[in-house]
Amino acid sequence: MDLALFERKSESEWHIRPFGKMRVPGVIFASESLMREMDAKVYEQVTNVAMLPGIVSASFAMPDAHWGYGFPIGGVAAFDADAGGVVSAGGVGFDISCGVRTLHTDLAIEDILAMKEQLADALYHAIPAGMGSTGTIRLDAAEMDAMLRGGARWAVERGFGTPADLERTEEGGCMHGADPAQVSEQAKKRQRDEMGTLGSGNHYLEIQQVSEVYAPDIAASFGVKPGDIVVSIHCGSRGLGHQIGTEFLRKMVMAAASFGIVLPDRELACAPINSPLGQAYLGAMRAGINCALANRQILTHLTRQVFARILPRAALPLLYDVSHNTCKVEEHRLDGRLKKLFVHRKGATRAFGPGHPDLPAAFKSSGQPVLIGGSMGTASYILAGTEPGGAFSSACHGAGRAMSRHQALRNWGGRGVVDELAGRGILIRSPSLRGVAEEAPGAYKDVSAVVDAADGAGLAHKVARLVPVICIKG
Repeated sequence: MDLALFERKSESEWHIRPFGKMRVPGVIFASESLMREMDAKVYEQVTNVAMLPGIVSASFAMPDAHWGYGFPIGGVAAFDADAGGVVSAGGVGFDISCGVRTLHTDLAIEDILAMKEQLADALYHAIPAGMGSTGTIRLDAAEMDAMLRGGARWAVERGFGTPADLERTEEGGCMHGADPAQVSEQAKKRQRDEMGTLGSGNHYLEIQQVSEVYAPDIAASFGVKPGDIVVSIHCGSRGLGHQIGTEFLRKMVMAAASFGIVLPDRELACAPINSPLGQAYLGAMRAGINCALANRQILTHLTRQVFARILPRAALPLLYDVSHNTCKVEEHRLDGRLKKLFVHRKGATRAFGPGHPDLPAAFKSSGQPVLIGGSMGTASYILAGTEPGGAFSSACHGAGRAMSRHQALRNWGGRGVVDELAGRGILIRSPSLRGVAEEAPGAYKDVSAVVDAADGAGLAHKVARLVPVICIKG
């Protein structure tokens, strides 16, 4: 990235002054080293997003930003419906509500060492993973619609967890405003056999150890201490979310001219929030969020069943579940007053600070847990939201890719990655060695540098570092 294109505001904040058809500035949060390594396409996409109707404040990018479809991955933008603001399927992404949930176990590393191989194998056999993976749950039409309306609440009502899980899940486990009627039969068909599955790509279920704590008071309020073993699950809405994104992007491209919208990039296809198409997409997208919430809830249940067999003294209460790849209606202060805005987060995590009214009581004083995933062989992090939060209370969501999957395949072999990580004490279980190579740790940015930049920019504060012990890889 050419740093001459930016005005540096601080160690971790870089601005692009509006030019051409930009309606607002562009802002990237990153260290100088991350900026230099960032692909130039991020600059182009940040400025393109700044041209969309009704955008407010700025077009933002997180420290893990990289080239995406329309919006950069790591992109955040908010739109005012009253000012002709739009909703963009590309600003949400294809894997709607992909997210991370982390579970406590009340175990230490010594408690699992003797059972490590057995635990890895049992989780691998219990958690369907990989491209096209299917589970044992089959949904008929009525149950599909009930799931799309109810999210994790639907799952809990059917025995996949407890009401306590919902208190630690964004939106209480159910995204209101979901409209299953706006989800196509093809999307529902793709999801019929995929509930309770990880999928492929960067999705995983990981057993992790807390290696370091940076904010002891917040960590204690989260129930986290050095040496703890936790479980993190990263997945989303599977085939249903992808189909929703594909179909609505096509509709939005075809309808753009009728709305008088000139797209700087057809991948930024969008529709006015208050238009029938915009409302249809929001209804379908919210159903996709519920699909992802239900999916992670079922995976939690399957994980608990494995632990109950192998390490029965373990308790697996939920720490928190956070989504990325969403568009949510939130109140934010704009020009000195509270305003309802449609906040797009694509590869970015909500990060509400202490005292926010939408947080559960357990997090009112600490701020929202922000769960940042690593990549098999690297650390993951727990952060806490800040007040006032930057970029509409948003933070990064992971390390961010440093190279394409094709390039990763040229650099690594799956067996070599598995063996190298085993030598470091990290057990990998995956149905695809090709997939392991594509997700090699070296294919990603330095997650610690990304988290440090988010912390330095005040987006979220570091709480704890987690290192992998077992990884079930999609």
